[in-house]
Amino acid sequence: MKVRYLLLMGAIAGLTTVGAVTQFGFNQQPTQQPGIAQAAPCAANPCADPCAAIDPCAANPCAANPCAAVDPCAANPCAAVDPCAANPCAANPCAANPCAAVDPCAANPCAANPCAAASADLAIYSEGGIAIDGTDPVAYFTDNAPVPGSSDYTYEWGGATWQFSSEENRDLFASDPEAYAPQYGGHCAWAVAQGYSAPTVPDAWSIVDGKLYLNFDSSVQSRWERDIPGNIANADSNWPEVSQTI
Repeated sequence: MKVRYLLLMGAIAGLTTVGAVTQFGFNQQPTQQPGIAQAAPCAANPCADPCAAIDPCAANPCAANPCAAVDPCAANPCAAVDPCAANPCAANPCAANPCAAVDPCAANPCAANPCAAASADLAIYSEGGIAIDGTDPVAYFTDNAPVPGSSDYTYEWGGATWQFSSEENRDLFASDPEAYAPQYGGHCAWAVAQGYSAPTVPDAWSIVDGKLYLNFDSSVQSRWERDIPGNIANADSNWPEVSQTI
């Protein structure tokens, strides 16, 4: 009798425990808190390959070589183009030469000395339009002396007529007048060094560093020779201004 009582009381205690567990929710499913979305761990997998299921050649952002499987010449600006088509040298190299077929003295931007061969007035000292009293300027260099020129051999340059002792000398002068013409237009080298101009005579001459210098007379020549480098430097500096007064 006592045994049955104990078994009955044990059964009642077990049922009471199960009910309590159920009552306090220990056997319930977890509930979702409002406002918090439950993410599917695979839906937006940050490790997923963004190229998956994408044509690997259709602008594949994962391709290490964006040009893989692309014609390497497709974007080549030279492909199928005549390499000489835009060659600036393909045509006549003188076609764009601003000096081509242009008078070398007519404001030619390419001329080293645009008036080297011109007959413009260069403030040449002359008597009756004849330079150096008709003396051959080339002979100072070739004969080391003043030699009278001839009206048979003349050349117009710098606004004056130059006479020569031979056709050969005339041609030499015509090829490079500034190489043979006296400095400062044939005006007195001493006077120009002092800041003014004066006439000259053919016999008062000197060649210094390949250039011909004339003076008023032999006395002035001697004075000029006392300081040739200094007088030349002064005359070179004064000549642009002095020439404007002639």
